[in-house]
Amino acid sequence: MGGDDSVDDAELVRRTQEGSRGAFDVIVGRHQRNVYQLCYRFVGNHEDAADLAQDVFVRAYRAIHGFKGQSAVGTWLYRIGVNVCLNRKALKTPRFETLSKVDAVEPVAAGEHADAALVREERAARVRAAIARLPPKQRAALILRTYRDLPHEEIARILGSSAGAVKTNFFHALANLKKLLTER
Repeated sequence: MGGDDSVDDAELVRRTQEGSRGAFDVIVGRHQRNVYQLCYRFVGNHEDAADLAQDVFVRAYRAIHGFKGQSAVGTWLYRIGVNVCLNRKALKTPRFETLSKVDAVEPVAAGEHADAALVREERAARVRAAIARLPPKQRAALILRTYRDLPHEEIARILGSSAGAVKTNFFHALANLKKLLTER
C-alpha cells in the first residue's frame, strides 16, 4: 500500500481506472469493514456476509470504469452492497447464526452474567429474523439508518430514491418490525 494510504478515494478510483490493481486494494481496505457489516445486517451470519462483501467488491471492480464520482465511493459501494444483498435469492430464508452453548456469548459489560448475555443474544436474533421478514426497501432503509447511522439523504442516494421515500420506508419498517416482534 505504501503512500496510497494518504491518497483520497477519488484519486484511487482514477488510478484503478488507469489499471492500478494496488489502488483498488486500498479502496477495499478502507471500505471492507463497512461493506461487510452492511452485508451482515442483511443475512445475519458471517459466512454469507463475507461471501456477499466479496461479491460487492468484485462487482465494484468490474464497474469501476463507469464510476463518475457523482457520489462518494462509500455511497457507491453501499449501493452495490444493498443491491447484492436484496437480489440474493437466499435472503428469503436467511441463515442466522445460532448459539450452540452459553459460553459462545461474550458478555458486553464487565460482570454481566452468562444468562443475561444469552437473553440479550436471543433478543438480537429475534430482531435480526424480524428484519429479514421486512419488504426489501423497508429492510434496506432500516439497516442503513439504524445500523449505519446514515442520514436519509445519503440513504436515498444509495437506494436511488427520494429522501421522502426513505423516511416513509423507515417509518413503515419500524411499525412492521414492532408488529413482527409482538406477534409471539
